[in-house]
Amino acid sequence: MSTLRASVDLLPVARSVPVARHVVVDLLRAWRAPHDHDDAALLVTELVANVVDHVGGDSVFTLEVTLADDWLRIGVVDGSGVRPVIRELDTGHPRGRGMRLVAAIADQWGAEDHRGGKRVWFELRPPGL
Repeated sequence: MSTLRASVDLLPVARSVPVARHVVVDLLRAWRAPHDHDDAALLVTELVANVVDHVGGDSVFTLEVTLADDWLRIGVVDGSGVRPVIRELDTGHPRGRGMRLVAAIADQWGAEDHRGGKRVWFELRPPGL
């Protein structure tokens, strides 16, 4: 199988969250990816929302989507070196569950240093693999 890649630069603002979600779903459809599109959309929403909430500013961030050897990898690259953490559930706070969702749904996920900032990524395998 060939490798398919796409990247999009976005501003760290709230309206970038649905844009990123739609970009991912449209790419998966165009690439005929067998992966769960809803899972991919939910997880990219969480990663981009984290950038909007915790990084912000005027710098762009990059959404990266790669489909290779049946694996789907989606990453978000931003200029902050602060890594995401999985928080304990707190019913008193309506937010803070995003990375817990990523860890629960993704087959793999991680964060790595990238050019003075970081890349947070997740991977999904297709059903039946």
